[in-house]
Amino acid sequence: MGKGEQTRMAVLTQAAEVAARQGLGALTIGDLAARTHLSKSGLFAHFHSKEALQLDVLAYARDRFVDEVIRPATHTSRGLARVRALFEHWAEIGAHGKAECLFTSAAMEFDDQPGPVRDQLVRDHRDLMDSIAQMFRTGIAEGEFRADADPEQFAFELHGIMLAYFHAYRLLNDPRADERARRAFEAALADCLVAPQEQTQQTPDATPAAAQAR
Repeated sequence: MGKGEQTRMAVLTQAAEVAARQGLGALTIGDLAARTHLSKSGLFAHFHSKEALQLDVLAYARDRFVDEVIRPATHTSRGLARVRALFEHWAEIGAHGKAECLFTSAAMEFDDQPGPVRDQLVRDHRDLMDSIAQMFRTGIAEGEFRADADPEQFAFELHGIMLAYFHAYRLLNDPRADERARRAFEAALADCLVAPQEQTQQTPDATPAAAQAR
């Protein structure tokens, strides 16, 4: 990574922290120049406009979320284990990271502000929902979730659980936020899991062969 790219990434790291606390609208070239001890002209050469800066901050946060939540989950076994891993990594970044906080606040900030930033937020959120639904589908393919379970509905419910968790944890300082989120997550899973007796029915019966062996 060259010096220019290192500088750009350092600025984006600072900008993402500001945006997570104060909103994307609070980002300005001048403020970031003061925070990073760089010239306004130097920062303008990197980002050209406030809107371009906002879009780059979203891309930075998106990459972090993929690296810290999505990619580690996909490295887990397909199916239920992968969905559980997604929840665990997501809860971790939501409680201690900045990316999810930024996306949540930005979604409320720009939900009624048409333009490129809102359009990108819509794409990012739809991509996330698609990723959740696809992980859930692997559980159906593995025979762990019911064949008639709705992947998009599960994605909707999990996203709602996580939003409630971040609200309770970060705003309300609810000491039971993690416990409540886990109970809600397990309830959503339980509604989709294949019953043990159905799993048994799907497993080839080895009894006749065992009886012949005796």
